[in-house]
Amino acid sequence: MNLLLKNILLPLADFALDINVEIRHQATAIFGPSGAGKTSLLDLIAGLRRPKTALVQLDDRVLTNTEARLQVPTRHRRIGYVPQDLALFPHLSVRHNLLYGRKGNGDSTPLFSLEHITNVLEIEPLIDRRVTHLSGGEKQRVALARALLASPQILLLDEPLASLDTVLKSKILPYLARIRDEFHLPMLYVTHDWDEAQALCSEALVMERGKITRREELKK
Repeated sequence: MNLLLKNILLPLADFALDINVEIRHQATAIFGPSGAGKTSLLDLIAGLRRPKTALVQLDDRVLTNTEARLQVPTRHRRIGYVPQDLALFPHLSVRHNLLYGRKGNGDSTPLFSLEHITNVLEIEPLIDRRVTHLSGGEKQRVALARALLASPQILLLDEPLASLDTVLKSKILPYLARIRDEFHLPMLYVTHDWDEAQALCSEALVMERGKITRREELKK
């Protein structure tokens, strides 16, 4: 995976996102305190925010190039995004939440089939339940499954364990590791928990006030 983020300039409330970095690791943690701009960076990559200037390129696909006035719509970026609030539809069943993630995608492979993904994340017994009847850990697994069903080329995970207690975190971490290893997807993992970063990622980019201040290899 080669993700190029060049000349990124995105004005925020009290500072600007100012990024120039090339990411080649399969799993990279975006680490830093709350308010550092981590979520804004994921939103920009996903096409949910329009920067003042930017070149965003994933392998040979240019997703944003402000100089060329190119902005690929979010739905065509082939990005799996799990936001902090999970963005599940409470009025729908687990099955319909999952199928919404697959909507409009006709090139799904057996690896990204509904059957395989629900098996990997062990959510088959939940398939006909309402989202409102799920635990926090179950909701996390459903949100991960929906992101995978889009057959993405990269996964963006925004503090996926932040709302869970220590016991639930220890249960969900192995699922995240299995996703990393079985689907071979590049992953950007936003966190402010260094232990999570070390458990899942081989590299960490440390952010402060919209800038990457340090880059660190993580030992496995």
